[in-house]
Amino acid sequence: MVGNVSDAPAPAETSSVVRLQEHIIEIVSDSGEGAQKAGQAYGAISAKMGNGVWTVEIIPAEIKPPARSRAGASGIRVRVGAREITNMGDEADLVLALNEQVLYGRIEQGAYKPGTVVLLESKWAHDGLAEVREAYAKAVAEFRALGLDVRELPLEQACLEVTPDPRVGKNMFVLGMLCRLCNRDMQRARDEVSFMFKRKGDEVVARNVALVEAGYEFAKHNLDMEFEIPPAPRDHQVVVMNGNQAAGLGIMASGMEMVAMYPITPATSVSHYLAGAFQKVGGCVHQAEDEIAAVGFAIGASYAGKTACTITSGPGLALKTEFLALAVMAEVPLVVVLVQRGGPSTGLPTKVEQGDLLAVLYGQPGDAPKIVLAASTIEECFHMMVTARKLAEAFRTPVIVLTDANLATGVQPFRRPEVHAEWMAAPLDQSPWDPEITAYDWNETTGLSPRPIPGQRGGQYVLTGLAHTRFAKVAYDPHANQTGCDMRSRKLAALASTLKPPQVNGEPEGELLVVGWGSTRGAIEEAVDRVRADGHQVSSLHLRFLSPMEPGLAEIFARFEKVMTIEINYSDAADAPLVGTSGQRRLAQLATLLRAQTLVDIDSWSNVFGQPLQPGPIHDEIVRRLQHGGDACSA
Repeated sequence: MVGNVSDAPAPAETSSVVRLQEHIIEIVSDSGEGAQKAGQAYGAISAKMGNGVWTVEIIPAEIKPPARSRAGASGIRVRVGAREITNMGDEADLVLALNEQVLYGRIEQGAYKPGTVVLLESKWAHDGLAEVREAYAKAVAEFRALGLDVRELPLEQACLEVTPDPRVGKNMFVLGMLCRLCNRDMQRARDEVSFMFKRKGDEVVARNVALVEAGYEFAKHNLDMEFEIPPAPRDHQVVVMNGNQAAGLGIMASGMEMVAMYPITPATSVSHYLAGAFQKVGGCVHQAEDEIAAVGFAIGASYAGKTACTITSGPGLALKTEFLALAVMAEVPLVVVLVQRGGPSTGLPTKVEQGDLLAVLYGQPGDAPKIVLAASTIEECFHMMVTARKLAEAFRTPVIVLTDANLATGVQPFRRPEVHAEWMAAPLDQSPWDPEITAYDWNETTGLSPRPIPGQRGGQYVLTGLAHTRFAKVAYDPHANQTGCDMRSRKLAALASTLKPPQVNGEPEGELLVVGWGSTRGAIEEAVDRVRADGHQVSSLHLRFLSPMEPGLAEIFARFEKVMTIEINYSDAADAPLVGTSGQRRLAQLATLLRAQTLVDIDSWSNVFGQPLQPGPIHDEIVRRLQHGGDACSA
């Protein structure tokens, strides 16, 4: 066992391999030390070895927080399993920390448990500043008092044998340590590192491979533990990527050729991915001067005949409001990807939240119905882009695809998509326009109408954001405005008539039904499965269509004694001051919508901690409600 730091660590005792069904590790450091890159590589290696994987980036709120600060923890969590992994899990099993201060913030967030092994960089015990040495010693004592298994290691000293600048190489040394501790294939590790650094040249690749190998040898000789997570059964090929990459890949697979966006956390990396790949399939990324210009550019491209996409987050959505209403009124197809983060205003730029649902549905002036989808997995971030493009064109309307920071940065393997020709848009129709068909020749039953494309002879019409008739003529009379609103709304009813009721996870009836949307799906389903294993009649339901909603919800809800939503947005606790007596309790956003839609008394449980939901707290809340009659309380 490695104990306190020494100048020359003693050789480890012979370790036996412990076989695990899953294992959660974290790498935490100051910002800029490459912890996320190391964790992403570890996750990719594990996925390619056949394991289920889910990663969550730990990102400080500030771009460059002070070094060795409690609020400045930067890093990554990687959950690896012998089955499909759908969420971040509960407390970590193993933590590799490059300084002691960053651990405090993770402890406050409940990331660790008694027995969690902490491999801690020990150089701070010998720092030239007395206050740093004292802070380090105090922290180690406090961590051990909390039950953490702290093992101090001279990582920088070992790295200096390979590189003169450990700050930009220690992350690869850490990756090598993890490969040894978790029995990862070293050739895959070398290949992954070579791929990561190939653009920087052979010398950089060789140095980083050497660091990985040195980390492997260091762990082999200085740590007496080794784990093995067997691969998940798999009869198909997979790809490994995060949600933003999956959305970018889906944009290309859908046949869309134009993305216009302004950089905004946590959506920006979609444009980074597309910038390196889009031109290979004839696409173009337009970086606009601001959010308003981005959506205007996308609407213009869509009006010209090829449906375009714009990508943003919450503050960008606010700026796009007027143009989104224009697309609804003018009936121009448009795809919007909204990668949600904490709010309001600039809120929590690097943290996860599901706070934009009501803004998406009702944030435009007047009645502006649109189609809204919510991806629940990284794989759905890919496939929903194809669906969104088709729906936007079929219904001549904006389609908004909701993801969030959890999906955007999380990495997961999923079935390799087989691209089909029918995913792509058909060539533009430039045959002469039928003069008997008006610009908005609404079908009275469906609200749908064929769309003239610029360039079609005889297809010219006035595009306007003003109320208009079927002939695209501006009109202010009561009948014209009422008819336009009726037809735009009828599209949603037409789409709803084609949807199937959602599937219930678990039995179709019981004590409690938990309803969710977006990235909470994996955590909710894992928690519900735990509760069901204890003998409770609890099921879950996850919605992907939020406008229009999937049919049959009232009938499904009626088969359960209680229905509640679990979400990552704000809701008042039932026992909060004044709330119980005022009758003005605010529920979570999906719960509010479902109550209006179904007239069922639906409760909610939510938080805005800025963290992805974990199955443990959800399980505990479900059990508490079953024991106390379903009353809501604070998260």
